[in-house]
Formats: sequence, structure tokens, C-alpha cells
Amino acid sequence: MIKANLFQSKIVCIVVAGISGVLFGSGMTISGMVDPHNVIAFLDIFGDWDPSLAFVMGGALLVFSPFYHLVIKKRKTAINGKAFSYPSNNKVDGTLLSGAVIFGAGWGLAGMCPGPAITNIASGSGTVLAFVISMTIGMVAANKYIAGRCALPLTD
Repeated sequence: MIKANLFQSKIVCIVVAGISGVLFGSGMTISGMVDPHNVIAFLDIFGDWDPSLAFVMGGALLVFSPFYHLVIKKRKTAINGKAFSYPSNNKVDGTLLSGAVIFGAGWGLAGMCPGPAITNIASGSGTVLAFVISMTIGMVAANKYIAGRCALPLTD
């Protein structure tokens, strides 16, 4: 009985993740946010600024906020049955600053945020694929840092 419930829970999680992924990927592509030129234009606040990304984010929040407050926030457990856990570390420290600087440099140099980049793999662009592979390498390096196997320049 327990194995059957775990299996059903995993299936539900996979289905929900699949539906979420299709919605996210479709929305990012339709809105044009997988195009690095749009992202760079949004970040160019002192040049030819394009506020369209703000409208995409605002539209997403308009849809998500009521769903969060009416459904998600009231739940005690996630779809897979596990209790929600919230981060206990809420201080601004060297690790947070290092991560923010590294993330910002990557985003600014490439003009790609991780979600849209993964969505944009379907375009067949070698540049996007190189970015996602490099991002994956960065995530592996970050996990090694978190595990205590390497240090970052701005850490305490």
C-alpha cells in the first residue's frame, strides 16, 4: 500500500512538473523572453530600455498571486506529500553576495536567464546550448562550494 502511494505521488509530481514546464516554456517563448536581445534591452536602463520583460513578470504575478494565496499558501504539504520547508538563513553575507555577483555577471554577459535559456534549447542555437552546458558546470562547481570543497572570493 505504501509503495503504491509513493508511486502515485511520484506520478502526480511528474505530471504537475510536466504541465508546469510546458506552460512556462510556452509562455517564455510566446512572450519573446527567450530572445537574449529582449533580455539585454530590459537590462539596458540607461540606453534603449525595453520594459516588456517587466510586463511579462507582472502578468505572471497577476496569475500566480491569487493561486498562491487561495491554494498553495493554505497547504501544509507539497504535492508529493512532503512538508514545505523554508530557508532558515535570511542574512546577507559573503556567500549571498558572491552568488549574486556571479549570477548577475553571467546574466549580463549572456543576456540569458536560466529558465529562458533552458526553454530556448529547442531553438537549436549553439550559443544557447553552450550557455546551458556552462551553467550546468557552474552549478556543479557551486555544489562543490556548498559541500565545502572550494571557496568563493567574497565569502566570510
